[in-house]
Amino acid sequence: MRLLASLLDGAARPSFSKLVLVFSASGGGLVAYADARSDPAPDELSQVPPKKKVLVLGTGWAGTTFLRNVDSSMYDVQVISPRNYFAFTPLLPSVTCGTVEPRSIVEPIRRIIKNKGGEIKFWEAECLKIDPEKKQVLCQTDIGTNFEGNGEFVVNYDYLVIAVGAKVNTFNIPGVEQHCYFLKEVEDAQKIRRSVINCFEKATLPYLDEEERARILHFVVIGGGPSGVEFAAELHDFVTEDLAKLYPTVQNLVNITVLETAEHILTMFDKRITEFAEKKFQRDGIDLKTGFKVVKVSDKAITTENVSRGETSIPYGMAVWSAGIGPRPVILDFMRKIGQGNRRAVATDEWLRVRGCDGVYAVGDCATMSQRKVMEDILEIFRLADKDNSGTLTVKEIKDALEDIYIRYPQVELYLKTKQMKDILDLIKASKGDVKKEDVEITIEEFKNALADVDSQVKNLPATAQVAAQQGNYLARCFNKMNDSEEKPEGPRRIREPGRHRFRPFRYRHLGQFAPLGGEQAAAQLPGDWISIGRSTQWLWYSVYATKQVSWRTRALVVSDWTRRFIFGRDSSGI
Repeated sequence: MRLLASLLDGAARPSFSKLVLVFSASGGGLVAYADARSDPAPDELSQVPPKKKVLVLGTGWAGTTFLRNVDSSMYDVQVISPRNYFAFTPLLPSVTCGTVEPRSIVEPIRRIIKNKGGEIKFWEAECLKIDPEKKQVLCQTDIGTNFEGNGEFVVNYDYLVIAVGAKVNTFNIPGVEQHCYFLKEVEDAQKIRRSVINCFEKATLPYLDEEERARILHFVVIGGGPSGVEFAAELHDFVTEDLAKLYPTVQNLVNITVLETAEHILTMFDKRITEFAEKKFQRDGIDLKTGFKVVKVSDKAITTENVSRGETSIPYGMAVWSAGIGPRPVILDFMRKIGQGNRRAVATDEWLRVRGCDGVYAVGDCATMSQRKVMEDILEIFRLADKDNSGTLTVKEIKDALEDIYIRYPQVELYLKTKQMKDILDLIKASKGDVKKEDVEITIEEFKNALADVDSQVKNLPATAQVAAQQGNYLARCFNKMNDSEEKPEGPRRIREPGRHRFRPFRYRHLGQFAPLGGEQAAAQLPGDWISIGRSTQWLWYSVYATKQVSWRTRALVVSDWTRRFIFGRDSSGI
């Protein structure tokens, strides 16, 4: 696909408006925008170029961030999504226990559009099929489906941004879909909250024996990642700080268990955070079962496998599944059409263009970016750097090519950091032995040997809100520059390949991650390998999450919910 080339195409086109389609991984739906303008006079038609149609699918982190930052005056933008709001998903665990109310973390998409200005259209519908050849999307709405066609309609586009997010992955384990609660959407958090209260109410009924009460009050969290750990911590606080006072006769029967296939929880964090979290959970009485794989879930028991203990059955009253994500059906169908049927997410290049498609981008949890490897282009890199065609590279030639190498292949800088080296010259020097840096002059084989292990730093980006938001913002900035004849988007000038995009590739900048652990304590892993643990980190978490809200309305609501919880406790009603 040559998305940039087609975006830069200034050739005259028919006067009807164009639609740009955008898919976002963090939200489940289709997003499209349309800028209305008065029809030009007949004598102006040849002078006013028509707007390209941009269609955005999804109102999650990637789709909404794209919408908030794209210049809608340049495009005919339309948004399609099965939900008419954006949800601040990092606070979903807080919603499950009443620490934060559901409406406090959602912002209506139409309010975002209104505040942005301009005339952008939104349709509440779900994307069923994508036809990249015809540049069409088939959608269906469940609003008023008594009319002809069962609510189905087709939308054309010039550019498509796919941001539909992902669904929960059950790994085809029997019983998970039927008996476990998920924690992916606001509706999921509301169901969990009602179920927790129902378990306590049921456990107090007079006709139950002690064993049955203990089973009902056994809460199992399957998955030791950030979401599962945070929910377990929130649930423990809810039980000890609020429900124990309201249900004193059964408070001693409550048990919370975290099941994790790996040997430790929070494996994506620094080991110091993992150790602190495990010790804190042990002190709090939360039962950690690491190395346990769930193989079956029934209505009253979870069957697990462990290397040392074999197969065991764990009675439970409520189970929450937080063990992975997978592609939505529309994405699976789309990948089959474009020859990516054997993948778990849509493959894009470093400019977020879907491989094998024209004018289609994919961002967020539904996509995975394939970083170009150095060893695939090593001969071309050497040839372009060797300006005098001498067959060797001098220090000056290497320095001239460094900036382009770092931009095109970010894994080079990451590898140098792991080796505690300043630049690639140190790496080359190390490969050649004890020579002065200024005397370095290497052949193609020596160049290959020096960079042989660099591609080991190429890793898939995590499926997080932080990644999706940065991708949506990057893509919006690219769209804003595409039709700007005055501004020349910066990019590598020398190391090029056929069909190269003229913008800098997308580079994820990790801003840190939090792990709330309950009891007003949290852990944070921040840039520069800075680890922070304790109560002060919890207050840092409060300030960051309040700041990251998408509007002053949700910011005020979230802060007021936290204040209410400090003063009055959490709400334990069943609504």
